[in-house]
Amino acid sequence: MLWLVVAALAVRQMAVALRRPPGERLTDLETWIGENGVLHVTGSLYDSDRFTGTPFAGLVLKPLARAAEQNLGVLWTFGSLLLVAALGIVAARALPGPVSRRTALLAAPVAISLLMVSLPVRDALHLGQTSILPVLLVLLGCFVVRGERAPGLLIGVAAALQPTVLLFAVLFRLTGHRRAAVTGGAAFAACTALAWAVMPGDSWTYWVHHVAGAGLGGTADGLANQSLHGALLRSGLAGPPEIALYVALAAVVCFFGLRRAARYAGDGQLLLAVAVTGCVAVAVSPTAWQHQLLWVLLAVVGRVGKRASDRLVWPAVVVLVLTLPGTVLLPNIEAVFPVRDNVLLIVALAAACAVPFLPRTSEHWLHPVPADHGAPVPARWSRVPLLPFWRRVLSRPNLLLELLLIRVVYSAYAHVRLAATAGRATAEHHGRQIHSIEQWLHIDIEHRANHAVVHIGWLRGFFDHYYSTFHFIVPLVILGVLYVRRPADYRWARGTIGFATLLALVGFWLYPLAPPRLMPGLGFIDTVHGVQDFAKPDYGSLTAMTNQYAAMPSLHFGWSLWCGVVVLLLAPKTWMKVLGLLHPLFTVSAIIATANHWVLDAVGGAAVVALGFGLTHLLAGPRKLRPAAVPAAAKPQDDLAAPLPVPVPVQMPRATDDPVGGKQL
Repeated sequence: MLWLVVAALAVRQMAVALRRPPGERLTDLETWIGENGVLHVTGSLYDSDRFTGTPFAGLVLKPLARAAEQNLGVLWTFGSLLLVAALGIVAARALPGPVSRRTALLAAPVAISLLMVSLPVRDALHLGQTSILPVLLVLLGCFVVRGERAPGLLIGVAAALQPTVLLFAVLFRLTGHRRAAVTGGAAFAACTALAWAVMPGDSWTYWVHHVAGAGLGGTADGLANQSLHGALLRSGLAGPPEIALYVALAAVVCFFGLRRAARYAGDGQLLLAVAVTGCVAVAVSPTAWQHQLLWVLLAVVGRVGKRASDRLVWPAVVVLVLTLPGTVLLPNIEAVFPVRDNVLLIVALAAACAVPFLPRTSEHWLHPVPADHGAPVPARWSRVPLLPFWRRVLSRPNLLLELLLIRVVYSAYAHVRLAATAGRATAEHHGRQIHSIEQWLHIDIEHRANHAVVHIGWLRGFFDHYYSTFHFIVPLVILGVLYVRRPADYRWARGTIGFATLLALVGFWLYPLAPPRLMPGLGFIDTVHGVQDFAKPDYGSLTAMTNQYAAMPSLHFGWSLWCGVVVLLLAPKTWMKVLGLLHPLFTVSAIIATANHWVLDAVGGAAVVALGFGLTHLLAGPRKLRPAAVPAAAKPQDDLAAPLPVPVPVQMPRATDDPVGGKQL
């Protein structure tokens, strides 16, 4: 099944790359070998900043300039996918042992899948770049070929294509493979000298004028450059102070990172050593574009944490950072912009110099401290829970992983909610349906409530503020309190609201609905957003932030009802329970009074929340857990009530004849 997933991802990646318009697909490849590409025209490769490779890379690519453009695009994409598959297979076979048979079977397809969905591979396939090849050459040199000279030769050729890869020759030297290190340096020098001999002007421009390619391609301070040099330029530094600080930081990163890589190689974790060295190369390179950051993904093999519950934190961080853009991982808040803009660099620096990867000699390498699990109390139906392997963990989940999970899930929710629209006509048609049903049921109170609140200034301001603010604050506060005080119940509550939100997204997609404030001719007043221009289908700038037709079901009321139910079930005091129940009451009043929802939207919100609680109960069992069994030795005993010990007669063994002649007991 996993290999079928790999095949599906490969087909999809080829389709995405080749179905783009001619001016948007394989843009770098087109720049190199197209009709007016730099490899076709006479003159220097670097007359413009379109070619960013080394002169040796230009020398290797020049024969491709005579190939048919259409056929080359297909072959290039297919060949790149084959390189990714080979890279994944080699990386999977290089996992540090001992590895179980199941892990060995899963490793290759999982590795290839992660590589295909990662940002560097997607970027390389979109641009038509060669950045996958140096990584594969290094892995082949470290794990496939034998001897001392062949690995060095592959490293040297890879460094001729991507100069900072020469740091692997330093790794060879630190690990005692002196001949491989010398061969790597010699191969790099030979390839570079060959390029100097054939293209002396281009070589001078690249190595001297541009200082190993710095300044080619996009601007060095652009977000695409995830290196120390780019981060310092984005921070506002420039000129000699920036260069001096960059050189000093690069030296520090090389010193600590390469020493760590050599230590991991000596510990038998050669793949982790390769990943750490690659992360050092990413950080210290003058320009490290997104398609050159595959080294960071290889760092996922490192094991971090003594507890089993912490083992997934580092892999999850690496995979999320390498597959999702920073705008999805972090909110649009100015205070976190420095982290969001440099998140790939931060992870690379962490892998190179900071993350405490476990050595294989650690007692926790194979046997981490297991998580405590609790069994739910018996349910009324014998088939509950349906997923007996869904074990309820009692310990508190990792905070970083939870924050990432909440952020990624909310970002996905926002994107799906924004995309789930079928147009204004359909949404208004559904709005008239809902209005007719409410009139038939005699629950169409929205118009009267809306106009009554409009004329009471303080009440209108209260409902407007409550609608805009408490929708997010209250659920986050409740989840935060449960996380700190009641971890087991936090996991249960998080699952219920997750199921409810997922079901709501299905509703948004299947039944786009215009809220009362966007229904022309009914006379509703939008108290929160102001007067809307019904002549514009996009309703001004509001649609750029959210889908205005995602009204059924109402998650404003659904989440508030979830808050009320959780507080009612878990709060220790009566006044807390009453206060928790006031929140859904105020929310349903606010969504109706501000004309943002119909009454039946609130009914839909209650339905998805009920289904969320029901699904959690059905799959994982009741919320309450069985009390932990107390060992008999730990149970307190009443000395007066305890029965007196009964003396047991002891029979002494009698003397027997020793075969040697003596006596023994």
